[in-house]
Amino acid sequence: MSKKGQTTTTTYMDWNDFISIITRLEKDENYRFCLLISIGVFTGLRISDLLSLRYSDLLTKETFSIRERKTKKQRSIKVNKDLREIVQRIVQKSNVTDLNEQIFINRFKSKTIDISYVNVKLKEIIKYYRIKLDGNVSTHTFRKTLGRRVMEVNNYSNESLVLLMELFGHSSMSITKRYLGIREQEIHDVYDSLTF
Repeated sequence: MSKKGQTTTTTYMDWNDFISIITRLEKDENYRFCLLISIGVFTGLRISDLLSLRYSDLLTKETFSIRERKTKKQRSIKVNKDLREIVQRIVQKSNVTDLNEQIFINRFKSKTIDISYVNVKLKEIIKYYRIKLDGNVSTHTFRKTLGRRVMEVNNYSNESLVLLMELFGHSSMSITKRYLGIREQEIHDVYDSLTF
């Protein structure tokens, strides 16, 4: 949590670091955070929406719908095949028998895990696995990692910005660029382009 008057910037993970961390979390049997990070990045959902998901949302259909808590908008999400495979493996490894069970339930099975707990654990995980980030880690890192990956594989095209703007529910491309830190990166690239 930031101090009063202090600004913090949540950053994204490099795609290779994302793949590395979920692979290592699964290997180390930290299934909850393997799923949280995987589902967060592959869907781009906010943490409040992630915490409401059930295994059946990801395993029984190709797409699922969710009413976003923040925007109250209905959103349809296609389940990526790689994400489905991760969820299937972890369901088997953790002996989940009820697919209608919420994925991110606390250890007492009384309610979902707390967002502040998630943010603390994410910082610990990033430190433990020695992932270098250019900013702070929080649950927004999931959405930003998705956004940066989409921009990267589409050569930072305006079309990908338009799609991300809609996916994130932003009102303009400039908001999406600022959210992803694209504008700052473009300005830094101007400095790098100067040569003798």
